[in-house]
Amino acid sequence: MNTELALFQVVVNLPESLKRELLHYAEYLREKYPNNQQSQEKIESERGYGSWAGKIIISDDFDEPLEDFAEYM
Repeated sequence: MNTELALFQVVVNLPESLKRELLHYAEYLREKYPNNQQSQEKIESERGYGSWAGKIIISDDFDEPLEDFAEYM
């Protein structure tokens, strides 16, 4: 089913007060993401798999036991 058609069918059956609230939210989204298609693509590319590669460094002794817990071992 077409997203626009499905959205329209849901909105048509809402009470007037919820339609106004939905309109306010849609306007908020339009302001937040002015060019929706490009913004969505940018978000997906920034948050994609492996987007943190090379940005997080784990020390070589990461899996070694901590000295602070030696007495518990």
